Amino acid sequence: MELAQVKQAHKLLTAILLLSFANFGFSFPSQPQASRKWHMTSDVKEVSGKSYDYIIVGGGTCGCPLAATLSQKFSVLLIERGGSPYGNPYVTERRFYGFPLIQTDKYMSVAQFFTSQDGVANVRGRVLGGSSAINGGFYSRASDEFVGKAGWDKKMVKEAYEWVESKVVFPPFFLSPWQSVAEFSLLESGVLPYNGYSLEHVKGTKISGSVFDAFGKRHTSADLLDAGNHKSLTVLVNATVKSIIFDHNGTKNETRAKGIRFIESHGSLEQTHEAYIKKHKNSRGDVILAAGALGSPQLLLLSGIGPKEQLKKFHIPLVLDMKNVGKGMQDNPCIAVLVDSKPQNRIPDPPQVAGITSDLKIIIEAAILPLSSNSTRVNVAAKIAFPSSKGFLELSNTDPRLNPTVRFNYLASEDDMEECVNMTQLLNKIARSKSIAFFLGESSQNKLASAEDDMRKFCKKNVRTIYHYHGGSLIGSVVDKDYRVYGVKGLRVLDGSTFSESPGTNPMATLLMLGRYQGIKILREREGIK
Repeated sequence: MELAQVKQAHKLLTAILLLSFANFGFSFPSQPQASRKWHMTSDVKEVSGKSYDYIIVGGGTCGCPLAATLSQKFSVLLIERGGSPYGNPYVTERRFYGFPLIQTDKYMSVAQFFTSQDGVANVRGRVLGGSSAINGGFYSRASDEFVGKAGWDKKMVKEAYEWVESKVVFPPFFLSPWQSVAEFSLLESGVLPYNGYSLEHVKGTKISGSVFDAFGKRHTSADLLDAGNHKSLTVLVNATVKSIIFDHNGTKNETRAKGIRFIESHGSLEQTHEAYIKKHKNSRGDVILAAGALGSPQLLLLSGIGPKEQLKKFHIPLVLDMKNVGKGMQDNPCIAVLVDSKPQNRIPDPPQVAGITSDLKIIIEAAILPLSSNSTRVNVAAKIAFPSSKGFLELSNTDPRLNPTVRFNYLASEDDMEECVNMTQLLNKIARSKSIAFFLGESSQNKLASAEDDMRKFCKKNVRTIYHYHGGSLIGSVVDKDYRVYGVKGLRVLDGSTFSESPGTNPMATLLMLGRYQGIKILREREGIK
């Protein structure tokens, strides 16, 4: 398709966007959302000593839809180490996209900074809503192949995606100037076909949904709690789980999770509180870890589940010797190109467009990110979708508020390095496109690198994160297909730590879906429905 045809197609698409979105079941909000009815507190004494059918550790992208779903039939405690996203413009307003990533502190900021042993800076969410409260908001489903490999029920997956999309996902009211330019530059560089608006994971260039609505308001996973039963849902914020409480039945030779120990996130590590799982005659609920790819493996280790030699080093009593906790850590290697020649004071601009190469191995997005309160840079970033290099996670201390040690081993395999060279070549084309040069009012950029050896060195020097790290509690090695931890009753893990690859263009949509999907499955299990 010629660029002129693409531009004409885009004009037509823009003209019919509002009409066509009705076919997807979307609507634009006309007024602020009604105030929440579910109970949120930061007073640990309200929860201390009480029992619930389910305790979910981590009010993030997956934990919130899971809590909302389970609360329809059972009492649920959702415990989140961070605070509320509501009333914080740096979380809720599109114009402040990226600000949480540059305003971090040790214990209370909505994003927690860490550096992997690879030397690559990174962040993790620390707020109700998790990473859905600090990311670019780009919503795109997993591929059919990913769903098939996971062994999920396709009909239930579709229904779970649609449930999420009806509540917190919005089509773009318009493309920003930079996103339009990014779209044209992808097409000009051969990332074809042009798919227009689509939530599906398809090769080519597409516009997708967002958790930012038409008024620039972010709708995090926390908004999904509105769909829960507010009478049976308790949300405790600013409280960090220290460890899981276990009960060992010697007669049955059975270990069961029976509750949690937790602290105030800004309080003393020694001042602990407890909450428990209710006992029922015929069945009982679970402690479910949804604390993310760093948090869930870390909490398993702190609770005595992991490699015994590592636990011994920190004087943690052994509950279960499980060597694979913390193994299989991956982060998608990313190369980001700054296409403007110097920082300027533009409005931050999250991605609305994605490019997916014909072999599905490289994914490209573009954004305007803040460097400070009055300085931004325009970038195009690409990631390797299926890296083969793997790393590990280990404890570095016994304080659950602090980061564990993690190494991702970026580009350690030859396959990943070769893919990074291919990615750099594609970014060269995109950064030097006529569309970007016209937008910036500058001549085309010089090539990032020319010779293959130079590109390999460029990759090693400039590899960074795109924040899609995963692994550490993998299905088949730490949890089973129903996300139950092997060897322990009443304990599950449900988050990105169970993924062996990052789904779709980014994992947010699938994690939101998975919380709903697995919640429905658990309800059906309790009701005896297959």
